[in-house]
Amino acid sequence: MKELLAKIREEGQVIDEHILKVDAFLNHQIDPVLMQKIGEAFARYFNKKAVTKIVTLESSGIAPAVMAGLALGVPVVFARKKQSLTLKKNILTTTVYSYTKQEQSDIFISKKFIHPKEQVLIIDDFLARGEAAIGLTRLVQAAQAEVVGIGIVIEKSFQEGRQKLIDLGLDVYSLARIQSLKNNKVAFYESEEAGVKA
Repeated sequence: MKELLAKIREEGQVIDEHILKVDAFLNHQIDPVLMQKIGEAFARYFNKKAVTKIVTLESSGIAPAVMAGLALGVPVVFARKKQSLTLKKNILTTTVYSYTKQEQSDIFISKKFIHPKEQVLIIDDFLARGEAAIGLTRLVQAAQAEVVGIGIVIEKSFQEGRQKLIDLGLDVYSLARIQSLKNNKVAFYESEEAGVKA
């Protein structure tokens, strides 16, 4: 997706060989025009999957997930990272580890929002080691629903997350695939200019 790649080049900040900061448009301040295009790109790719619901993880996945939900015409559910007083019974829960935050946390979804046999699309902002996407997949499967695909805004392809998801038989579609963050520079896979599955 050319608009996303341009935004990463212009406003992304390489912190080190593993961390790309995109808080200017994705996970702190949000560019709504770009998010709409991101949602439309996911909808174009997954529109043949008969998606009935989108699942994401708070908070950075919410903006692209909502826009994908708008484009596909389906509800969006986000897994919570903290269990509120109103989320105590009939919940699905699993544990995920965040390498960026260096912490393990439980995530929660109310059972009433994912029904057996639903066709669920998982959307997230980043794919690195795959922990969040795998955790969300566990929640969806615990509800006896089916994960029909994983949509990722930015994938760090030099880490193992994509392969873990492929090994689970999941259809992974990333809009920007980063080959390297070495030498303080973002290098993309050339084939990802149009956001292709590879």
